[in-house]
Amino acid sequence: MRKKTSKVFFSVSSFDSSFFFFFFFLCLGILFSMKMAMAQKRKTVPMNVGVVLEMDNWTGKMGLSCISMALSDLYSSDHGSDYKTRLVLHTRDSKSNVVAAAAAALDLLKNVEVEAIIGPTSSMQADFIIGLGEKSQVPIISFSATSPSLSSFRSPYFIRATLSDSFQVQTISSIIQSFGWREVVPIYIDNQFGEGIIPFLADALEKINARIPYRSVIPEFATDDKITSELYKLMSMQTRVFVVHMTTSFGAKIFTKAKELGMMSEGYVWIITDAMTNELTSMDSSAIESMHGVIGVKPHVPRNKRLENFTTRWKLKFQQENPTILNAELNVFGLWAYDSVTALAMAVEKSRITGAPFQKLNISGNATDLETIGVSKDGPKLLRAILNTTFKGLSGDFQLVDGQLQSPAYQIINVIGNGAKGIGFWTRENGIVKKLNLRNGYSISKENFGSIIWPGDTTSVPKGWVIPTNGKKLKIGVPVKDGFSEFVKVTTDFTTNTTTVTGYCIDVFEAVMAELNYSVPYEFVPYAPPGAKTTESYDDLVHQIFLGKFDAVVGDATIRSNRLQHVDFTLPYTESGVTMMVPIKDNNRNKAWVFLKPLTWELWLTSFCSFVFIGFVIWVLEHRVNEEFRGPPSHQVGMIFWFSFASMVFAQKEKIVSNLARFVLIIWFLVVLILTSSYTASLTSTLTVENLQPTVTDIKELQKNKEYVGFQQGSFVKELLIKNKFDEDRLKQYNSSEECIDLLSKGSANGGIAAAFDEIPYVKLLQAINCSKYTVVGPIYKSDGFGFAFPIGSPLLHDVSRAVLSVTEGEKLVQIEKTWFGQPICSDSSKSLSSNSLGLDSFWGLFVIAGIAAILALLIFLTMFMRDHWHIIRRSNHSFHERIRILARNFDRKDYNSHTFKKEIELRDGMRVSGHMDGPQSPHDNSSMLPSPQPNGPPCPSISSHTEATPPLHEENVASSTQESAIIESAVELRAGH
Repeated sequence: MRKKTSKVFFSVSSFDSSFFFFFFFLCLGILFSMKMAMAQKRKTVPMNVGVVLEMDNWTGKMGLSCISMALSDLYSSDHGSDYKTRLVLHTRDSKSNVVAAAAAALDLLKNVEVEAIIGPTSSMQADFIIGLGEKSQVPIISFSATSPSLSSFRSPYFIRATLSDSFQVQTISSIIQSFGWREVVPIYIDNQFGEGIIPFLADALEKINARIPYRSVIPEFATDDKITSELYKLMSMQTRVFVVHMTTSFGAKIFTKAKELGMMSEGYVWIITDAMTNELTSMDSSAIESMHGVIGVKPHVPRNKRLENFTTRWKLKFQQENPTILNAELNVFGLWAYDSVTALAMAVEKSRITGAPFQKLNISGNATDLETIGVSKDGPKLLRAILNTTFKGLSGDFQLVDGQLQSPAYQIINVIGNGAKGIGFWTRENGIVKKLNLRNGYSISKENFGSIIWPGDTTSVPKGWVIPTNGKKLKIGVPVKDGFSEFVKVTTDFTTNTTTVTGYCIDVFEAVMAELNYSVPYEFVPYAPPGAKTTESYDDLVHQIFLGKFDAVVGDATIRSNRLQHVDFTLPYTESGVTMMVPIKDNNRNKAWVFLKPLTWELWLTSFCSFVFIGFVIWVLEHRVNEEFRGPPSHQVGMIFWFSFASMVFAQKEKIVSNLARFVLIIWFLVVLILTSSYTASLTSTLTVENLQPTVTDIKELQKNKEYVGFQQGSFVKELLIKNKFDEDRLKQYNSSEECIDLLSKGSANGGIAAAFDEIPYVKLLQAINCSKYTVVGPIYKSDGFGFAFPIGSPLLHDVSRAVLSVTEGEKLVQIEKTWFGQPICSDSSKSLSSNSLGLDSFWGLFVIAGIAAILALLIFLTMFMRDHWHIIRRSNHSFHERIRILARNFDRKDYNSHTFKKEIELRDGMRVSGHMDGPQSPHDNSSMLPSPQPNGPPCPSISSHTEATPPLHEENVASSTQESAIIESAVELRAGH
């Protein structure tokens, strides 16, 4: 029973074990099938990509590290994990050698058949590899080859995933322009990298009128002695602004030697390109300290959290891979390496290329390795995809235009100690700004920089040049002249064989140079063309600067536009312009009507009208109250003119009784007094001072009469006269002031000239001793005066121009003019040419005051008269014309209310009492009612003011009043007879 039971148990156990193993293997099969299915679903296509870098170079090590991190980050990201392609890197070391780089690229193209090549590091290596890429149609992507000589126009398969060196020259030129430096010396390495930027830098400097006097080219493998020798040569020059375009290692040697030689002291300016600025953090601390005060430019990379996170991860990874390199710092080349491989991976995925084998060419059996390179079938398609790829990279917006990244904003830094600080930015839109978010329009002002520490640990901006230390004196060319020695005179002492240069222009130049805050050694060199004893042409003299024979020209050289094509001039130190000098004559002789000249016709007319008007006003105010202003109409009109014009000499003898008239006369007498005094003074001046007038007043008169005119030998005035349509055969030249005066004194008809055309300084010299015979008339032709000539872009020009301004504004120039030209022996004769006549503009205020006073008095009188006769105006039974007529008759009668007629009133009242009022009516109602005063006797006594006046006459009393008037007149005459 037990055996049976045990068999059964064993059978059941065997069955359970078999089922368990079966179920286990079934699950394994299912899992394996699922894994195989998933693997089949996520199958990727490998794409071979070559990487050619300098593994012993910092940029190469950093770039390779960033490339591997970029692929890891991309394929582990959400969108990158779905990519069906994977880049497989094949790394080669170029060993800092062009041949090794070319061999590495050839191996990648021939044996690996890569779809693209990332690298190489340097521009020299890239130059040859670009040709291989074009031949095989494989894109060459470089993140560090910056030379402008490499471009997609040369080879469409070259992609610059970095910035061209030519982009930064505008930033550098803006810095130079903002500080006003006029000369710049570039220092660069003698290879394709160094030479590539120079044409672009020269063009940018030319646009801001800065020049390159010397190019310091240092061989790539120069020894320390060679570097020292070149720096000594730079020290002997006057330029102190240097732009250094070097690799980091070579640039460190330059600055170390420069500091040893004292070239990092005050007065020097050093500007480094981004080739060094981008890698400052990787330089040795001692090298950075030797660069104290240097200005640098570099592309601006916006800071964000993504970049900070990557920087932290990269430092950790790089330290693990390179434990011997401490304190490694990531720079922009690493960011460009990261972005370039990311763009390549995205383009490979987007282009759907398959990694097809290269197409082999039909070649002979003895072909070289270069000829055996095939042509990529996927190359053109991949190239288009790369050029159209855009995304937000670590370095900013990744977008290729014409096969290269576009210029971003540039940051300007100042090396201080063993580090650097930002002092500003440069953008195409705004120029130089302190902050990128500022939008104040385009500006390159030095005020837009932050605080700058310059070499020598100073904050004072260097002027950018110094006097050369090689002991060379400036050669100053001066003209040799026969005449006008007051301006420039060259004297040669043949016994000592020495030459002395004196004159007005020389003294001004020496005063200007003394104003400079530094010493400038110079010597004067007289100039005369071969075979000549004098300077025949000032254009030729000035042109010697352009030919390099002179460092400057000092003399009576005029600033002209044609001369500015070859030289620069300082600010002028004399008056500018060309004018005409002619003889003068006295116009006062045989002038019968000279007494009319003191006043202009407007003032004569205004005075006449004012006299008549004032006379009329006085007559109106005095007619009713003053017997002397009454009588027949002809007598009254004559009185108006007599009284007004007699007041001009205060000859009037009529007594004025009206207060209003007295008020008017007080004002009028003041006007007459001022007017007559001014007339007398002007007439006296006219009669006693010679009235000198030019014999010729217009150049058209000279041309019309075909007169001879003169000009100074060697002057540009001859061309000016011909340009103004003077006949060349009517032009005569003179060499000295004596010859000019002699020609003018002869006159055009006697072999001389009618006028001399010359610049104002010469004319002033002639007038200083001949102002009584000659004067300046006619239009003044424009010119810019005398100036000192210097080479174009000379650093001295700005300082000398400032010194010229300082001298001309002070007393020094006046003293120099007195020394050489003396004091004029007579006043400026040009003043006699102006009109001495007094005009209305000098007296219109007086006439206005007198007119207002007269009108005001007249209005008061009319108001009082209308008030006294208001009952006539209000009459409605008379027409308007009748009322006017009645008012006129009443105005013509005496005003018995006036105190002047009080005696008459008393006499009339007494005669009424005596019964003498029955006499016949007098036909002359307007006859005089008071006796005229005797010529030699006293005037009639007036009636006391407290006597009561009779009421005014009315129309109803006209007849009786007439009778009374006749009787009163008879009685007054009888009383006067006693």
